[in-house]
Amino acid sequence: MFPRLARAVEHTAGSPWAFAAAALTILVWAATGPLFGWSDTWQLVINTGTTVVTFLMVFILQATQTRDTSAIQLKLDELILATRTARNAVIGAEELEAQTLDAMRQDIQRSSR
Repeated sequence: MFPRLARAVEHTAGSPWAFAAAALTILVWAATGPLFGWSDTWQLVINTGTTVVTFLMVFILQATQTRDTSAIQLKLDELILATRTARNAVIGAEELEAQTLDAMRQDIQRSSR
C-alpha cells in the first residue's frame, strides 16, 4: 500500500497545482498576519504546518529515489548482460563494499588504456 501511496503523492506533489496551492497557502497566511497581530500563534501555525509536510515528504522522496535507483540499476544490469564484451562481474556492484568497488574501478581503468 505504501508504494502506491508514495507514487500518488509523488505525482501530486510534483504538479504545478501543488505548487500553486502551497504558494496560495503562504499568501493567505501572510495576508492574515495583520488580522492576528503577527502573533506567536499565527507564526506557529505556518511553522508547524511546514515542518509536518517536510517531515512526511522526506519519506516520500526517499521511497521515490529508492525505486528510481533500483529501476536504473536493473536497466544497467540488463545492458551489461546484453553486451558481449561487458564484465558480468559488475552486475549488482551497488551492493559491494567501497573497497571492492575501488578495486574494480581501477581494474576497468587499467584495461581501458
